Amino acid sequence: MNVITPERRTRNPVDTWEVARNWLDAHGRVAIATVVSTWGSAPVPAGGQLVVTVDDRFEGSVSGGCVEVDVLVEAADTMASGVPKLLEFGVSEETAWRAGLPGGGKIKVLVEPLTRADIGFVDAIIEARRTRQSVVVVTRIADGGRRLYASNETMPPEVASLAASGSVGVTETPEGEVFVQSLVPPLRIIVAGATHIGQVFAELARQVGYSVTVVDPRSAFATEERFGGEATMAEWPQASFDKLGIDARTAVVALTHASHIDDEALSAALRSPCLYIGALGSRGTHAKRLERLAAAGFTPKDLQRINAPIGLAIGAKGPAEIAVSILAEIIKVTRSAG
Repeated sequence: MNVITPERRTRNPVDTWEVARNWLDAHGRVAIATVVSTWGSAPVPAGGQLVVTVDDRFEGSVSGGCVEVDVLVEAADTMASGVPKLLEFGVSEETAWRAGLPGGGKIKVLVEPLTRADIGFVDAIIEARRTRQSVVVVTRIADGGRRLYASNETMPPEVASLAASGSVGVTETPEGEVFVQSLVPPLRIIVAGATHIGQVFAELARQVGYSVTVVDPRSAFATEERFGGEATMAEWPQASFDKLGIDARTAVVALTHASHIDDEALSAALRSPCLYIGALGSRGTHAKRLERLAAAGFTPKDLQRINAPIGLAIGAKGPAEIAVSILAEIIKVTRSAG
């Protein structure tokens, strides 16, 4: 069985749909396991996924190690039968402890087979993710029948109720029990400032699974060598943001320590619906920044969107700790937004 190395996970956060698509081309059959519900201390939330192919390779996780072996066995049976399975596991305290978790509980996992006949369905999900569109996947548990809804499309009321909350779960409909999964665009972080803090922060954010783009007009800073070959744009923030597009699943972080660059990044962010805006600098620096942005026409309500000084107040010192505090604040805001 394939084990994901830390280096690979750092550079390429696993997208199970992309993996499933590649393995369908190569092998013709895969199974995808999705966490339907879990216990409070579980390391993988509802919606977490694991994809398995016929040669026992797998990517992703559904429990951090507690039930993966059982899921792999069931996935092989599902690929052979072509019928999905809704599994329920009781994770004992001892099993959870061996996996490095604080306690046990119950977990439900839906295992679905995919064949080359499902490539169109998988491609539609991948395209929605590429274009940053929200979609809702509805799977009939009895026979695996699937329907993909755009977020603004009319859905059965039972499905619409679950999808509206952004939840993952199983519900009853006139057609039987269905699994509903809302797929929202993955959080994307735009870092304005190819600085030392930016380097550490981008690496940490990628380990969490966020997509990161670093923008900085100073071409000596925004290089692939300094950022491990990941997305960098040696352009001014406004031009970069116009190309990238900023939506409600985007966080903007201003780290240049150069007021004219940070102000441009913050101005572009304030004119967008982005989820989070943060700016590096002391309270005195931020007060002057607010004066400049107010003079540029932004209202007090607009300016309240900027988190500054950036990051959770944990007494962070040095680039690594500051990067941790920023990432923690973004995670907190993201979770609070649902």
